[in-house]
Amino acid sequence: MRILLLTPPLTQLNTPYPATAYLKGYYAAQGHEVRQMDLGIEVADRVLSREFLERIGLHEQARLIEPVKRFLRGQDDTLGPRIANRSLLPEGKRFEQLDEDNLEWSFGVSGTTDKAMHLATLFIEDIADYIRENIDQHFDLVRYAEYLSNDAPTFDPLYNELQQEPSVIDRMMLEILERECGECKTIDKVCITVPFPGCLYGALRCGQWLKANTNATIEIGGGFPNTEWRQLNDQRLYEFCHEVAIDGHKDADLYCPDFSDLPLDKYLSLTEMTNPMHRLWSQGRWNKMVMAHGCYWHRCAFCDTSLDYIGNYHAPKAATVVDHMERVMEQTGRTGFHFVDEALPPKLLQEVAEEILRRGLAVSFWGNIRFEKAYTTELCDLLAEAGMVAVSGGLEVASDRLLKLIDKGVTIHQTVEACRHLRDAGIMVHTYLMYGFPTETLQESVDALETVRRMFDEGIVQSAFWHRYAMTCHSPSGLNPERYGAHRISQEPNPFCNNEVDWEPQFPYDIEAVGAALRLATYNYMNGLGLDQPVRSWFPIKVPKPSTSIQY
Repeated sequence: MRILLLTPPLTQLNTPYPATAYLKGYYAAQGHEVRQMDLGIEVADRVLSREFLERIGLHEQARLIEPVKRFLRGQDDTLGPRIANRSLLPEGKRFEQLDEDNLEWSFGVSGTTDKAMHLATLFIEDIADYIRENIDQHFDLVRYAEYLSNDAPTFDPLYNELQQEPSVIDRMMLEILERECGECKTIDKVCITVPFPGCLYGALRCGQWLKANTNATIEIGGGFPNTEWRQLNDQRLYEFCHEVAIDGHKDADLYCPDFSDLPLDKYLSLTEMTNPMHRLWSQGRWNKMVMAHGCYWHRCAFCDTSLDYIGNYHAPKAATVVDHMERVMEQTGRTGFHFVDEALPPKLLQEVAEEILRRGLAVSFWGNIRFEKAYTTELCDLLAEAGMVAVSGGLEVASDRLLKLIDKGVTIHQTVEACRHLRDAGIMVHTYLMYGFPTETLQESVDALETVRRMFDEGIVQSAFWHRYAMTCHSPSGLNPERYGAHRISQEPNPFCNNEVDWEPQFPYDIEAVGAALRLATYNYMNGLGLDQPVRSWFPIKVPKPSTSIQY
């Protein structure tokens, strides 16, 4: 069987999303003839070209776009000083938000490569803003028509848009797809991965064209369908595909991914934020891999633990993981790895680190963990020696009562100790935080911020991000909300997308004001500011003092 694997616009521009690489490894092992294509990077490369920018009237940007792309691809570092001293690039609205003091604090003296990459990213984002405002309202650097797909109870808005004539960017995408289909000759099957809502519109446009112009079977799968379409009840979707894969291709992510036929020289390292941890997500062409399928804990109340990709945990041998790392390094020429697991298992992580050292490999890697007692001084030192440079992990509600309620399986003290051991080993730490979980008190919100302030003040976290709790229909809190002191407004499924569900938040305080204060304070903490001022000062409403009983 001849199979074409597609990643539609747009996921990210710095490195390939790994879904098609894993599918290629899986299908090739079954004896199929397989090609893969990242339409996102192909479209971005065509949009960010001298020819297209001149066509839409951005003549100054057109003159500079090819040199800037070479710089962001690591093909011409000598342009960095001119970009960094701000004598080269035209500066649009994105530059108006620059904080000069923060810029120098983050990057040091003028001329550094990282500072130049940040400024070059603003230049690219200015171009994207112009295109979205004047040429194609759907366009974005990492999301395409996301507003049509995000939390969409019905198919109507997206379906109606797909009945319109393709936009300028749509036509560009379809021209590239048509060229690829011509080169593939006969295609029996096309698998389109949709990891995020910002890929769905592009996926359906591709499916629409493929159904009209080829005899291939069109299958759509990925994270978005697996999460949102388990209760799908709108047959119009099948005007754009033949099949939807739910929990399909069992164990495909345990095969060795194959990145070899992707245009690795086209990816752009972008520095969207000055925070060093956030730069790992968008800067550098990391080899994205999975160490183990699912989450070994799979019990957290807010997480979609009923779904296969989280609840069905199984892991390979450490030697197999490192075998795959070596093969991917041969394919890409890169030695950095981002393990995209739900949570890296400490025991397997230790064995992988020992295997890396036994083979004498020089690699760098990072990924998501659970801040638990397994991360001792000895394990963290071992991981750092093997090449671990950073971790992300959820402290979540930063309240021992709530951590117990959500069955997180850790305490604040354990989290702090794990972060301290990671910091001492030279491993950078990012933590996810959540507010607005059912029954959370104002006192607990204040205490959570005080905990975060202390962690930044001690230097045991370098980055953090707050998000508001969302109840999903696949999580324990969505499946049994009364257990957590909540009530779902409706049990009836939507005809199209079903993930986040409505519930009745009953907070005797302004939850939006609390969320804004948590984000503002933490942004300042990340920049080394405000660590010595009382946490109450960040809130626009009256709040209590931090509790003296916080077990830090």
